Amino acid sequence: MAKINFITKAGVEMQLEAASGSVMELAVNNSVPGIDGDCGGVCSCATCHVHVAPEDWAQTGAPGDMEKDMLEFDDNASEFSRLSCQMSISDELDGITLKVAN
Repeated sequence: MAKINFITKAGVEMQLEAASGSVMELAVNNSVPGIDGDCGGVCSCATCHVHVAPEDWAQTGAPGDMEKDMLEFDDNASEFSRLSCQMSISDELDGITLKVAN
């Protein structure tokens, strides 16, 4: 079971917990503002863009090539950007903090 901390654009902190699925599914199922997941998690829209806290970057790993390509088109992208649809929930993600980018 992983606890994941989300910080919305409005600065609201939400701690959510899950054992499986994607981080995007966790956020959408719990109505995290700013994470829409319009494409359903197939890495084609960037409506689930988050910024990983720098201290948690090693836990999430870097984005894959397809994810990097999608992030290139997002004005809010940073060196710590990830698409939450591409992050699978696992024990390794326990305790990470993600800031909603959009």
